[in-house]
Amino acid sequence: MCQIEEKITHVPLLDLKAQYRSIKHEIDPVVQEVIESQYFILGPKVKEFEDAAAKYCQTEYALGVSSGTDALLIALMALDIQPGDEVITTAYSFFATAGSIARLHAKPVFVDIDPVTFNIDPAKIEEKITDKTRAIIPVHLYGQMADMDPIMEIARKYNLYVIEDAAQAIGSEYKDGRRAGSVGHIGCFSFFPSKNLGGFGDGGLVTTNDQALFARLSYLRNHGAHPKYYHKMIGGNFRLDALQAAVLNVKLRYLDQWTAGRQRNADFYDKGIKERGLERWIAAPQRKEGYRHIFNQYILRVQKRDELLQFLREHNIGCEIYYPLTFNNQECFRYLGYKEGDFPVAEKAARETLAVPIYPELTEAQKNYVLDVILKFYEQA
Repeated sequence: MCQIEEKITHVPLLDLKAQYRSIKHEIDPVVQEVIESQYFILGPKVKEFEDAAAKYCQTEYALGVSSGTDALLIALMALDIQPGDEVITTAYSFFATAGSIARLHAKPVFVDIDPVTFNIDPAKIEEKITDKTRAIIPVHLYGQMADMDPIMEIARKYNLYVIEDAAQAIGSEYKDGRRAGSVGHIGCFSFFPSKNLGGFGDGGLVTTNDQALFARLSYLRNHGAHPKYYHKMIGGNFRLDALQAAVLNVKLRYLDQWTAGRQRNADFYDKGIKERGLERWIAAPQRKEGYRHIFNQYILRVQKRDELLQFLREHNIGCEIYYPLTFNNQECFRYLGYKEGDFPVAEKAARETLAVPIYPELTEAQKNYVLDVILKFYEQA
């Protein structure tokens, strides 16, 4: 029988206060600087962040926007996705991936996932292409990039655009070091507070290597205006606040350090799962060779998922299901005509997966507590 450390009684899924305490001395002055300047919308702080983010993401251009959802929306608008157009994407992601397509009255077309990475299965994309298909949105789920080379090859073959949903994947890398957001035509990022690079509210980013697309994205971000009050197109209010940019400028400098901490924690969990014999009941997330996995989440495949979830919460361990329903089983997408069972790999993941704490400030005692409580559950089950 395992021995649970008595001194640990609570492990949150994420502890943003711990992160803030470590950089408070840098964050507070820049926030105060913005307040004193009274320059809150776009401006020099946003431009500074955009330049740093473009360099980090290995792209020519980056544009700060109001959220990760709006990043997807503005990307689709920049590509002139119209009502009735079809956009192929994964059946398994956060709602914004498919919701942004539907908001423009285009048709989301879903594809099943790879059982190892949880990302879209490139081998299943081509069969979904029709004469109405305009774009593909692969999602780099949980911090590991989708297999982009075959996706880009299909896009070239059929003259399609590729939008990378990299909301959970800033700094993740594909094979030869290409970073998320630099491979497709447009990359989309989220700075929701829980992300590896999180703001103090909503925020997002779009990246591209195409100058014409960047210009179009820039117009669309500010109601399609260029210059002010002269509108080339109908856009929206998709601007990033200067306060968010100021915070993100500081945090970006720590991102690789925090990612390394998440990777060390993942290594600790991987080893602990093996040492405790937990592989009988759970499977650790797999890292593809040559990829850089940034572990926005640490996702386990587990037996008796819902019972384990309840047990962990009873022991004050933060955990979450990402995601309990695939898109084909969402009520709002019933009009698309899908049914349960259409995407068996994704639906199996929705039934079996569970996220446990992975944030870089976790202590060794906290990680051992998580593993020991999981072991206790299965020994008693």
